[in-house]
Amino acid sequence: MRKRILFISLLVTMLAIVIYSLVSTQLYYNITVDEMHTSLEVYLNIYNAEEYPLTAEGASDYSAKLNGARVTFMDGEGHVIADSRADNIETDHSDREEVVEAIQSGEGYAVRSSDTLSLDMVYYCRAVDVDGQTYLIRVAENLQSGWSMYAQLLPSLAAYFIIDVLGCLVFTFIATYFILRPVESLTREAAGGGTVTTRYPELSTLAEILNERNRNIEWKMSEVEEEKKLVERAQNSKNEFIANITHEMNTPLTSIKGYAELLSSGMLTEEQKNQAYKTISSQSERLTNLIACIINYNEIDDDTLPPYDVDLSKLTREMIAVVKPEADKRGVTIIDKIDDNVIVQSRHELMTQLTGNLIRNAIRYNKKGGTVTVELNYKKLVVADTGIGIAPENMDKVFSRFFTVDKSHGGKNGGFGLGLAVCRKICHRSGWRISVESELGKGSTFTVDFGLR
Repeated sequence: MRKRILFISLLVTMLAIVIYSLVSTQLYYNITVDEMHTSLEVYLNIYNAEEYPLTAEGASDYSAKLNGARVTFMDGEGHVIADSRADNIETDHSDREEVVEAIQSGEGYAVRSSDTLSLDMVYYCRAVDVDGQTYLIRVAENLQSGWSMYAQLLPSLAAYFIIDVLGCLVFTFIATYFILRPVESLTREAAGGGTVTTRYPELSTLAEILNERNRNIEWKMSEVEEEKKLVERAQNSKNEFIANITHEMNTPLTSIKGYAELLSSGMLTEEQKNQAYKTISSQSERLTNLIACIINYNEIDDDTLPPYDVDLSKLTREMIAVVKPEADKRGVTIIDKIDDNVIVQSRHELMTQLTGNLIRNAIRYNKKGGTVTVELNYKKLVVADTGIGIAPENMDKVFSRFFTVDKSHGGKNGGFGLGLAVCRKICHRSGWRISVESELGKGSTFTVDFGLR
């Protein structure tokens, strides 16, 4: 940054010096020309034909009188009679600007480079009457050209450039010190991770940007840490998943294999054979259901179909009607506190799984004569039961795969422990929050918060 400021300041100041010197030289040149024009007019005012006859000698004497100014005598048509500077000069000056003006109006003025003397010259010509005839008298002075004047300034310009470089170095150091010091202070504060503040209004925007950057970094770092924990729990989860599947499959497979071996031995009575057939059939169905549950659980993540409006009020009431026979069989009463026309963005099959799993669990893990209360409004879905409840040490496992309150993994309640894990996946997919409150022996309350306020 210091180099850039130095470069820009040098460029600007040197360009300013060059432009100023050119303009000043031109102004000085123009002023000099005007002053010389006035002087030449004064020179001609003192001309006396008797004292300075229209001869070469008269031209020389008159020139000496005028401190060496060039004097040219011409006839009325612009032909040279005599000149104080040279003998072999062009004799016809009738086309010269100052001569043409003098012939037409009595006097003429011009500035040009002399072809004969190779100098910038200021010419003044006037018509005079000598012995009844009109003659032209022209006086001229050498004039240093504008570029010659500028060339003489070059040594001074070089000195100014050196001074300018030194001045720019000092300016750059001072400017950058006072400009960069608060910026460097901000960056140090930002690097420390704290909130950046400044007393300079010009840097307040930068301070806000740095603070926002720090907030974003902190957020990203927290995401990275969370991802590390997640990944990154994947290995443990994978091992646990495989172990649970193996356990769940092992029981029905063992039963099927055992009874199949007994049947092949031919040692069973007809009653024992019928019992073996029933066991093989029920365990096969259980194994099929387990595989279907696992497939359904995994398909939720891979589902890319778009959501649409689902009338959750209607769907929940239909689900209550479906599970009512099971509730009646277990002696459980379902209480309906469902508002009408609760619409959510999801899909029918997903909401069927969500409500079905929550209500069925509330029935299965309830007590005889207990109740299941289903409450639904535009803010949340609540399913509360008066069942066996969940022990405090198991609260953080409720939504884990293959977790069941019944430790026998598929005991009398017939669950695999995937229902609540499916509910959590569906809620996560929809951006909802699912939670549970429970007291052992008194019941559990599951709440799905739709995030609407």
